[in-house]
Amino acid sequence: MRRQVLFFISIVSLGSVLGQVSYSIPEEMAKGSVVGNIARDLGLDVRRLNAGKARIFTGDSAEYIELSKERGVLLVKERIDREALCTQTTPCALHLQIILENPMEFFRITVEIIDINDNSPSFKNEEKRFEISESAVTGSKFVLDRAVDADIGINGLKNYSLKPTENFVLKIQSQADGNKKVEMVLHKPLDREKDEQISLLLTAIDGGEPQMSGTVKIYVTVLDVNDNAPVFTQSVYKAAIAENSQKGTTLTTVSASDADKGTNGEVSYSVSTTMDSVSDIFTINENGEVILVGEVDFEKAKYFQIDIEAKDSGGLSDSNTLGTGTLQHVYNYEVCRTNDSRKSDCKFGRAGSQNVLIMDPSSTGTMQRIQNEKSILDEPESPLEVSFLE
Repeated sequence: MRRQVLFFISIVSLGSVLGQVSYSIPEEMAKGSVVGNIARDLGLDVRRLNAGKARIFTGDSAEYIELSKERGVLLVKERIDREALCTQTTPCALHLQIILENPMEFFRITVEIIDINDNSPSFKNEEKRFEISESAVTGSKFVLDRAVDADIGINGLKNYSLKPTENFVLKIQSQADGNKKVEMVLHKPLDREKDEQISLLLTAIDGGEPQMSGTVKIYVTVLDVNDNAPVFTQSVYKAAIAENSQKGTTLTTVSASDADKGTNGEVSYSVSTTMDSVSDIFTINENGEVILVGEVDFEKAKYFQIDIEAKDSGGLSDSNTLGTGTLQHVYNYEVCRTNDSRKSDCKFGRAGSQNVLIMDPSSTGTMQRIQNEKSILDEPESPLEVSFLE
């Protein structure tokens, strides 16, 4: 068991002693496990704990830790699940106070909860199906769903594998938000007469000990010839949204066209499904309108990256990635904070080599519209529409 202790004492003006101790313990420790010898670490006699009616104050947090005055130690009172307590926040810690009377003394206690590898990578769906034309050219890319691992650090998601690899290979690309974009790339032409149905297995692997994994089944139906894939009319879309926007708000409209006629030229749109709930917050309809269907909270997420795919009835698709020439189409939305006391808006600025939206809470303004502002966004071929909301 890993345990660390940090000790600090200072004298305050009223003569009471303020002590501070920090411990580190792994999550999921059994009830009754010893966190630390608090009497020894604070330099207190066990009799002082009893005479001073020592008690723990936790504020609004649940009582995961308790004090044994007879032994002078802190104990685990309830099972601690780091993921339920802190999700992806790090460090994850409990903040307590020990209070004694006669004289009144306060001691601050911090208990850091260390992650263990108790979660496997997981996919939102158990399977994903593709319909791909046998005329699809080698190098064609198909977006796969990402896995999510509730653990952090070395215990988090590390890599993917795809088997078998006769027709398809896996392409992994790291993104600015720390996630990995997962694509299946055709490296050998398909032959419907030879294999009309192809089954693959995508495996997500974490870096913990013991190593844990999750899988999703991929089924490919090979279709007859479809000569043209949909093509988006522009490569980048960006928009801003206020955190108090109503469900049903349209953020922007995307458009892809297909040179084929009939059913092979009919284009449909979809939001890539992931465990991080982006697909539960935004959706896209048959007209290419990206619509808010969930809630956005500035304190929880200031930035969303959404993968959109355009696919025709023959199974061919197109997609692009922000800042690259690959085939994944990404829409970046900045959440603009609004409040009752002042107006706020969003403006475009630069972070590194990418164009990003920056909230400017000090500015004021009413409803405005900016389109094709070359001085703000150096992409003259990318129409841009931004609503500034009170």
